[in-house]
Amino acid sequence: MPHYTGPLITRRLLEVMCLVRDRGEPRFEGSFDLGRSRHEAEVTVDDWRFGGQSFPWPEKLKDRTIYYWDGDTFAALQRFAGSLIKLVPTEWGAPTFEIDGIKMLPTSQVSPFADAERKVSLIKPNGKRILDTCGGLGYFAACSLVGGAADILSFEKNVDVLWLRQHNPWSPDPDSIEAGGRLRLQHGDVSQQILVQPDQCFDAALHDPPRFGIAGELYSQSFYDQLYRVLRPGAPLFHYTGTPNAKTSGRDVPAEVSKRLVKCGFKVRRELDGVFAEKPSKPSRR
Repeated sequence: MPHYTGPLITRRLLEVMCLVRDRGEPRFEGSFDLGRSRHEAEVTVDDWRFGGQSFPWPEKLKDRTIYYWDGDTFAALQRFAGSLIKLVPTEWGAPTFEIDGIKMLPTSQVSPFADAERKVSLIKPNGKRILDTCGGLGYFAACSLVGGAADILSFEKNVDVLWLRQHNPWSPDPDSIEAGGRLRLQHGDVSQQILVQPDQCFDAALHDPPRFGIAGELYSQSFYDQLYRVLRPGAPLFHYTGTPNAKTSGRDVPAEVSKRLVKCGFKVRRELDGVFAEKPSKPSRR
């Protein structure tokens, strides 16, 4: 499906627009795509006009929520199908998303997009064929495209996350001119899809799985063995881990991950909030 191109609004944006309206000013200048660009809207007491279309003034919007025009009203960018999945605004422009209130991307000290840029730079994407195991909002893929990746195969298991991506202007559109056919986004479980990938077919990999308690299979020895198999000799891997339960139970997830990756044959080191690994250029004795 094509990306949504209508306005996105938040409570904070609406409050500023209402101030302009109440001052009797005819135009408002701001962003209706979460800070990606600047726009101008015509403002009247009864409605506001953007992109050749008139929109009613919403009565009440909630904090920490992004709204899109569904054709009849401004609806929250969220879905509930066993879990509440929603797009959440940040002070940085690029949104994060939550599943049942659990924030899936870092936002407290850095933009989630800038955070993705730092991590993608570790694998040096220029000219490489990249496996993006857990696509999420697509920030890894977007940064890889900017970094000159030749091809990106990205998997996302959750159909509702894919729906959020279609409405997020910071998520890359596989059909866009900028992507140039280099991004292949597939709805699928990477723990199964990786089994049918040929040996040594990727030059690099980015692995940003949900927490261990949600997707333990993506931290398993068998999955890491598959990552090792599909990567070419010398290929880098960045694996996001965070430090869940470090304070409450003393568990060291990065250390556990590193141990399993080394068992596969990777060379590893701690990097940022995860583990950087590299498949040796020459076969190692396992």
